[in-house]
Amino acid sequence: MPFKPPVWTWEVPAYLFAGGAAGAAAVIAGAAHFAHADPGLVLTARIVAAIGAVVSPVLLVSDLGRPQRFLYMLRVFKPQSTMSVGAWTLVVFTFATFAALALATPTGRALTGSTALTAAADMLGIFTGLVLATYTGVLLGATAVPVWAANASYLPLHFAASSLGAAAGMIELAGRADTALHRIGLAAALMETVALAVMEIDWRGGHQTLPSGVGRQMIRVGHVFTGLLALVLRLATARWPAARALAGVAAIGGSLVNRMGWMASGRASALQDRSQ
Repeated sequence: MPFKPPVWTWEVPAYLFAGGAAGAAAVIAGAAHFAHADPGLVLTARIVAAIGAVVSPVLLVSDLGRPQRFLYMLRVFKPQSTMSVGAWTLVVFTFATFAALALATPTGRALTGSTALTAAADMLGIFTGLVLATYTGVLLGATAVPVWAANASYLPLHFAASSLGAAAGMIELAGRADTALHRIGLAAALMETVALAVMEIDWRGGHQTLPSGVGRQMIRVGHVFTGLLALVLRLATARWPAARALAGVAAIGGSLVNRMGWMASGRASALQDRSQ
């Protein structure tokens, strides 16, 4: 049956980007904490996650039009609703992220006597961060929009990989040059490169076809930036140190463009379905 195309505004793809990157940054922060990495890395990752935790609800409320609509989703927790799970995850994620920051010194170390609480906050941040980085893909795939539904199993993993690359890039651009961050960015770029290859094979084979147009091209460009370009730049870092920062910029920009592309393709596929 024909249905109306999604009417989400630009704030929604921006939220998908910001929330995903924030969630991935929290995962990096928690992993670095439990691996006893440099406290400066832990602190920077927590700050990036906290910024995303502030920006995300602002973008959602802006799209919804009134704060009451966001608060309404928090009245009752509905595990069968991806919107409800997402809203509650964002609230708990924000609490965990700011709790971890509040329990740390300016150098990133846990305050005296708060080691257990800091560990609990980081563990909660890891769990909610993982959900935040992937559930948006689940949210799109659970809709009736043809192109999103056709890629329901692909979107969560793709969003997680691109969010991880973007988060690593943000932390690096904030001044961190840790080897672990470079490896994380490299792994994310490799996953996105493989995803691009798989997607191209599917498109050429007539499977999970995206409507031609701006949206499809944005998705392709986003994939190239988060995947192939970021991968090549990271591999070139040994001989060209500046390539590392460029790889971070490519991952961040590509992740945002990719989300915008999926929104545009969703509208196009819905309109295409209505015309048939």
